[in-house]
Amino acid sequence: MKKELIENSRVGEKYYRIIHPTGLTVYVMELSGFSGTTAMFGTKYGSVNTSFRTDADEDIAVVPEGIAHFLEHKLFENDDSQVYDLFAKTGASANAYTSFDSTVYYFDCTSNFEESLEILLDFVQRPYFTKETVDKEQGIIAQEIKMCEDNPYRRVYFNLLRAIYHNHPVRTEIAGTVESIGKIDAELLYRCYNTFYNLNNMVLAVAGNCKVDEVIAVADRMLRPCKNIGLKTFFPDEPETVAADCITEKMSVGVPVFSIGYKCAPSSGRELLKREYASAILMSMLFGTSSEFYKRNSESGLINPSFETETDDGEGYFMNSASGESEDPKRVYELMNEEIARAKREGLSREEFEEQKKSRYGTLVRMFNNVSASASGLLSAHIAGCGAFDSIEVLANLEFDEVYGMIGELLDPERSSLSVIEPITE
Repeated sequence: MKKELIENSRVGEKYYRIIHPTGLTVYVMELSGFSGTTAMFGTKYGSVNTSFRTDADEDIAVVPEGIAHFLEHKLFENDDSQVYDLFAKTGASANAYTSFDSTVYYFDCTSNFEESLEILLDFVQRPYFTKETVDKEQGIIAQEIKMCEDNPYRRVYFNLLRAIYHNHPVRTEIAGTVESIGKIDAELLYRCYNTFYNLNNMVLAVAGNCKVDEVIAVADRMLRPCKNIGLKTFFPDEPETVAADCITEKMSVGVPVFSIGYKCAPSSGRELLKREYASAILMSMLFGTSSEFYKRNSESGLINPSFETETDDGEGYFMNSASGESEDPKRVYELMNEEIARAKREGLSREEFEEQKKSRYGTLVRMFNNVSASASGLLSAHIAGCGAFDSIEVLANLEFDEVYGMIGELLDPERSSLSVIEPITE
């Protein structure tokens, strides 16, 4: 077992990184003065991981979309109990989520931590699938998919991803489609489980009122050794161009809903962190609530408080976007591109950049005053191939000239798309 203490002098915090003999990477952040503890057990397996190969496979396996999310649902059912009932007995609050890049099971508690951690590690390592339970779950998830399809805000976002990306699986709903989940059976679930839920592909992150030795002790009791199977994931070639300039659809909405996206080259590690912060700062300076763009177009009624910006990125994809409601989404799109051109031509404020940087730095520091955020930060950093303190260092060393020089790369109108949900008119 390899146990390493990692410290950061900027924030005065530390955490342990343990490589357990079973292959699992474990992170523990002991936070004094807190009564609560959060534990997160995750696998680097999300909705985009539909093509893979292990050392035992001759060819690349391609599986239906939605399996990662399907597995998340099914693991909460054991052959002899419902997992939520087990957590209820310890007083812990448990849940799970599937994203594009990961699936995570977690709990929060203020007592009975070790017992709750045992439950977490046990049920995630104990799959139980039968034809009957899979058939039942297909119906449940199909209803969930249909509900998502009826949500105009979610629909406009995934239409944008389909406009931005030609081939990358990020363009498909995390839960898959009704057609794709209809192809899932127990045998396929076991194959994907045994591939991606190998402990060498997983991570346990714990933060709060805990001790590293007690976490290791529970891990020693509950973890089952796994052989490294040489897992590799694959993605289709993705052109630099966008797939479509605009996608428009009609639904029952009172005001048109829109999403505007800018396609960027993907990256990883610390470079990904740098591009994330550069994107967030640029989008805030150009289109945030304190920007002239926002004030001007909010006062005119072109946009309303629903207008917001975000960055979505992961393995093989990176997109900056803005979304909201407007009677004239195409005009919003045009004015955003005009604002980008103006910034390239006239420049941006160094003073405002420093304010944005300090604000984000403060948010990062405050994360360590929140148990759940600390555990999530440890896990997310691992999934991204970084250390939990890398964000602090990257942001601290970010310079104005460097960020300003990235406008053309991160906000390129030539690599942008518009998605609109329009009201149904009779």
